[in-house]
Amino acid sequence: MKLGSLRAGRDGRLIVVSSDLVRAVAVPDIAPTLQAALDDWRHAAPALAVVAHRLDADRDARAFALDPRALAAPLPRAYQWADGSAYLGHVELVRKARGAPLPDILLREPLLYQGGSDHFLGPHEDILLAEESWGLDFEAEVAVITDDVPAGTTTAQAGAHIVLVLLVNDVSLRNLIPNEIAKGFGFFQSKPASAFSPVAVSPDELGAAWDGAKLSLPLLSYLNDAPFGWPNAGVDMTFSFPELIAHAAKTRSLGAGSIIGSGTVSNRDRAVGSSCIAERRMIETLDAGAPLTPFLRWGDRVRIEMRDASGDSLFGAIAQRVAEPIGSAGASTARGGATAKVARA
Repeated sequence: MKLGSLRAGRDGRLIVVSSDLVRAVAVPDIAPTLQAALDDWRHAAPALAVVAHRLDADRDARAFALDPRALAAPLPRAYQWADGSAYLGHVELVRKARGAPLPDILLREPLLYQGGSDHFLGPHEDILLAEESWGLDFEAEVAVITDDVPAGTTTAQAGAHIVLVLLVNDVSLRNLIPNEIAKGFGFFQSKPASAFSPVAVSPDELGAAWDGAKLSLPLLSYLNDAPFGWPNAGVDMTFSFPELIAHAAKTRSLGAGSIIGSGTVSNRDRAVGSSCIAERRMIETLDAGAPLTPFLRWGDRVRIEMRDASGDSLFGAIAQRVAEPIGSAGASTARGGATAKVARA
């Protein structure tokens, strides 16, 4: 089944979406929000699956045409958003470009940080950027949503707690990261709200591409409609989703509705492109001595999507535009004042 949330209040209104992403049904009789469904997943999931089956068979009179622009993130806010960096080829490349070796511990334990989860962007919501000098970047990722995960859950047990899969644009402000890392206390200002795919999908809907631990399909990224990267999310993933979940739950439980991200999807085969601008800039630095690709600017468009073996969109597309906040004064300063604003108009 595929689940989404219409924009409504802080937590949206839960809908079941047809497999072809064309029609949807609101299900207030089952759960008003996706978080409410996750809180009672044992009972809600079978009921939602029945609705999904009827919807795909065109046997639900309540169905309406789905407008992706009316959607919030499947979970408009969550109790937990923990993002990993499971593709060590990506980590190694970033560190190599600045002459830093890969610590041995990263070969044994995954990187994981706790992100802001009080507000997520919808799949078609603008990314607001006050200062172009902050170095805005997209990061195309896969993520999973869990039910309640007890503290001490092992890798062997963790896979059973994955109930939904979705895509992420983990928005980053690259030029703010170095100062935050130097303080030794993690990200905050450099990680604004992330965006999520139109729908979250139950693992059974993914077929053979999902093995219970990884999703083995290309993740497609486009910048201003030009292909940017298409690495396979199941290739070169050093730490699987069960490993990431077990790592997060080593000393504390994870509440139902926790979102665990893969980190930027990356393959060692550079012919498949990259899932973020920073990685491409690192490759350019190694190959040409300096980065050539600029970070995102006002008006740029990013699209992130995954298609099945038949070419059909699995999660719908994250399709966002970079916009200057209304009334922002800082952005004009970054480009040289009013002249830059006139040139952009």
